[in-house]
Amino acid sequence: MSQTLAPERSGLGPVLADCTVLVRRSLRHLFRNVDEIIQAIALPVMLLLLFRYLFGGAINTGGPSYVNYLISGVIVLSVAFSASATAVGVANDLQNGIVERFRTMPMFGPAVLVGHVVSAVLRNIVSVSLVIGVGYLVDFRPEATATEWLTAGAILLVFMLAISWMATLLGVLAGGVEAASGYAMILVFLPYASSALVPSDNMPTVLKAVVDNQPFTPVVNAVRALLIDLPVGDQVWLAFAWWVPILALTTVFTMNRFLKHTRR
Repeated sequence: MSQTLAPERSGLGPVLADCTVLVRRSLRHLFRNVDEIIQAIALPVMLLLLFRYLFGGAINTGGPSYVNYLISGVIVLSVAFSASATAVGVANDLQNGIVERFRTMPMFGPAVLVGHVVSAVLRNIVSVSLVIGVGYLVDFRPEATATEWLTAGAILLVFMLAISWMATLLGVLAGGVEAASGYAMILVFLPYASSALVPSDNMPTVLKAVVDNQPFTPVVNAVRALLIDLPVGDQVWLAFAWWVPILALTTVFTMNRFLKHTRR
């Protein structure tokens, strides 16, 4: 029997309503998945405590205490951790037939992607807040003004959205759940090759050049400088210069690939 496809809804009101429903769906799945909750909460905290107490005394930051240096790196790492869950969730929806079911309903098709992205961003906000809260308990002492907090928050919001859309794209492109999980590990590990955990000045020349010129480093450096009152230099605009175009291009490309995938 051929499947009867309903026309997609248009108009801002219906589209927002559909997106809201799919965001709630993704959040319900998150709350019911113990593994995702552990990943969002336990892993960032464990990483913070591990580096704070196991390696903190052995790493020379060239100025601030290691815990103050470390916080921004752990924040970026915690956002990257969520990429795997997002990619797997998107791939699972495409594989288990739920997207085909949605196509028989009069709804905005890409709302399923928006649901995953918004859910991922909210999960990241909780993770980042938890990292900062635990950081206070282990001697993290920010010196940021309200404006600097807002600027750091804007950088992180753009970064979270971009990472979430990149993970969503990997889920769309992957041939299955296992492939999506494997592809997402690229996003999980790339922040380690940045200034997240150690200063790039301590690295060999070639590695330092790579670290200083990859997109995760400006986010780490900008948030760190804003929070602990270090010279910001050009790091804020570099962070936006990297991640605003990445966000825009990834969003458009993901939507196009999703529509092609679901309409073939």
